[in-house]
Amino acid sequence: MEKIAWLLIMIPLSALFTGIGIYAWRRKEPMWFFAGMKTEGARIKDVGAFNKANGILWLVYSLFMWIAAAVGAVNGKAGGMILTAVCILGALVLPVAYTQILRRYVK
Repeated sequence: MEKIAWLLIMIPLSALFTGIGIYAWRRKEPMWFFAGMKTEGARIKDVGAFNKANGILWLVYSLFMWIAAAVGAVNGKAGGMILTAVCILGALVLPVAYTQILRRYVK
């Protein structure tokens, strides 16, 4: 029962981040990072490359979520440890990575 609950939480969560990555990659206007924050298209050198980099950022993050989901289905404690690390490191690394993307593509 514990493994089913784990998967019922982790599969949609992982799919959500995968979906954000795909959405960002395909978006025609610049993808934002923070809620309510809009990136002005006029400031971006190459919107397609900017969104692709943003999409890759979220797809890589979702990959670690999928790994945590799979490991947690076999070993709940190990999956929980991976998920905790992914969330903590993600909170630190994702904003820094997005800032690097902005620096690269903003005029």
